[in-house]
Amino acid sequence: MPEAKSPRQEPLRWKKQPVRRTVSQICPPPRRPLTVADIRPGMENERLGVVRDSMFQNPLIVKAELGKPRERSCSLPGVDFNYGLYTRGLDGGVPAAIGHWNVFKQQPTCPHELTRNYIAMNRGAVKAGLVTARENFLYRQLNDIRISDQEDRHVKKELPSLPPNMTFGTPARPSTPFFDLLQHRYQQLWVQEQKAAQKAIKLEKKHKVILGKLYETRSSQLRKYKPPVKLDALWHMPHFQKVRPHLSTFPTEADRQRALRAHRDEHAVRQGTLRMGNYTHP
Repeated sequence: MPEAKSPRQEPLRWKKQPVRRTVSQICPPPRRPLTVADIRPGMENERLGVVRDSMFQNPLIVKAELGKPRERSCSLPGVDFNYGLYTRGLDGGVPAAIGHWNVFKQQPTCPHELTRNYIAMNRGAVKAGLVTARENFLYRQLNDIRISDQEDRHVKKELPSLPPNMTFGTPARPSTPFFDLLQHRYQQLWVQEQKAAQKAIKLEKKHKVILGKLYETRSSQLRKYKPPVKLDALWHMPHFQKVRPHLSTFPTEADRQRALRAHRDEHAVRQGTLRMGNYTHP
């Protein structure tokens, strides 16, 4: 009699199994170019007339099929083809390395050419009485004096001795004075410099020597002179000269003159025919 399955084991039957993919699915082989045998009726690359395989290797002619990637127009080599460069060993490999040891042969060096001793050659040319450039050239061709290695070491300048704790390179930039920036130190220094400059200018103007006294000429005096203008009294009718005004709104005569003076000062900015306001009529 079969045993009844427990309800706890039921969900295990519906557990999703992992999908196993092959290598060809993970890394599919490259798509080869189309051929005449691959063309079916209704395909995008179907053509009329003479059709050749070389026509499907032209990227300007081949069209992409619906729902498929574009076919490559170049043919790939076979499975036995290895991509990249093949390095062939030239040293014999491990057996050659164990069997013998290749010793690097030192290349022959060219002999060191000694420098000419021009001081000795010039001294010998002067003693021989040769002073022209042609004679000195011929003398150096016949008497080629060279400096030996021992003498050459003394002629060459030795490098200056440097202290052992000396460091090379560019020195580091000094740190930014944050306290001076926060305290406005540079502003205070600038204000002090401006005050000192102004004080120096004032002292220079004070101690400036006057070369001579300027005298007024007749032309300068006439230029500054303003001839007085005599104001004629207003004309009044004789029988109205002794008539006093019937209404006087000023307490005193000084207040009246002050009001007239203020009216004359504002005469230029007032509007109207009589320059007394906007609503004034003659």
